[in-house]
Amino acid sequence: MTATDLPAKPDFDAPSDTAFNGQSICESRLDNSFTVIDWQAPWLCHLNQLSYISKAITQLSVLRDDSTQPDKIKNTPDIIAKVLNAGLQKQIDGLQQPWPQTKPALHNQAQSLKFVSQDALPEGEAYESFIATTGNIPTRDNLHDLFNGSIWLTFPKTKALLNYYHMLEIDQQGIGASRGRVRDTITLFDENGAILVTAEPSIGEALVDFDWQRSLVEPRGKWDKPKEQDGDSQAAVYIFGHALLEKLLQPRKALCAHSIVIYVTPEFFALSLAERICYLDQKVADYMEALLSQPDLTPRKLSPLPILGVPHFWAENANLSFYDDSQVFRGGRRHKT
Repeated sequence: MTATDLPAKPDFDAPSDTAFNGQSICESRLDNSFTVIDWQAPWLCHLNQLSYISKAITQLSVLRDDSTQPDKIKNTPDIIAKVLNAGLQKQIDGLQQPWPQTKPALHNQAQSLKFVSQDALPEGEAYESFIATTGNIPTRDNLHDLFNGSIWLTFPKTKALLNYYHMLEIDQQGIGASRGRVRDTITLFDENGAILVTAEPSIGEALVDFDWQRSLVEPRGKWDKPKEQDGDSQAAVYIFGHALLEKLLQPRKALCAHSIVIYVTPEFFALSLAERICYLDQKVADYMEALLSQPDLTPRKLSPLPILGVPHFWAENANLSFYDDSQVFRGGRRHKT
């Protein structure tokens, strides 16, 4: 596919690289809540445009009470939307790939995605419906929406698929006090999901069975190191849930993801990180479509995974006694007959 074959780009003003250099940075500032992000954390390594976004956010983050430059600190709204749009445009231009779009549901057409102000969401309209009908993703200047947008950049097909199923359910059930089993499952994965990718079936099967020794401990040498990828690896975890990424700003041993298992061939681990994520986006979208179509679907179809127990995610889990904590690494369903 050539550049001329790509769908038309959405109309937005994306900042150039120079927008974050020199005096121009003083025109837009984020508060100091963004300074707590450890951009080197292993669970962030897979995010598309991580280098660009981390640089932009770091340069835009300042202390609100910096009394030495009171005339320079201005709070321009919708900074996160602009950064994400710029990252999206760089991604499309660099990879020469089609502009990501919504998955048409009901009478809606596919819409090119872009990030917009939260104020663009009409009063009374559901967030999911607005995305489906316009392609516009309402975005606030906070950590939660920064991570949500980063997942849209990384897994656009999967995010669009989840939005599609939200729309189908809203059409059938309406919007009420209860989302229902399908939307509950979507929301749990969207907010708190993780993807275990493995070329060794026993690792995935052990995770589903709550067998932490056979999934996380005994095959530790087969697990990929996020910062030192090895083509001989046989397992890796990539976080999907944007709320989980936000929680990991203050890592706690008890943090638990709700995961799915994607089985791949060993050749997957020989791919570059960008190739892995592109491949996974389609695989996860296909997996979730099959899962959400099951008549007996419940959120329990997602497998709990204590996220800091993932090998190489947390230095303390190098000591195998880390996994002896039965309050975190519980026996779960494998004891049930």
